[in-house]
Amino acid sequence: MELLRNSKDKPRILLVEDNPGDIRLTQEAFKESSLDIQMDVVTDGEMALDFLFKKGRYSDAIKPDVVLLDLNLPKKNGIEVLKEVKVDEALKRIPVIVLTTSDADHDISKAYGLHANCYILKPVDFDDFAKVIRLIESFWFNAVQLVHD
Repeated sequence: MELLRNSKDKPRILLVEDNPGDIRLTQEAFKESSLDIQMDVVTDGEMALDFLFKKGRYSDAIKPDVVLLDLNLPKKNGIEVLKEVKVDEALKRIPVIVLTTSDADHDISKAYGLHANCYILKPVDFDDFAKVIRLIESFWFNAVQLVHD
């Protein structure tokens, strides 16, 4: 049975990112946010799928409200992760935000073709990156009603 989030629950994000600098930037930007966000981090595509499908060391993982997904990942790239997530009945309703440096038309088209919820280019500057994070927070955690199992 799916329920809307209890307003007292902390929003949960799964960050799928292999670059330690980008992980730190994302964590710092969310620290400046107005919400108390729970963030889990995995650093490759296989770990992301294990986390989402609750396999191996992630058997007790809590399903995220939103996934921030880089495309350029080791083991399985973001497109492969997106493909598996969006065909699974239990996971396909989780919003997946592609947050990447790739502005290639084929990456954008492929991501939307696989039902990414949005595609955002990572700003290089921290202030611009923090603005993007605030927009993500404002839209996905304040304006949108998310569904929970």
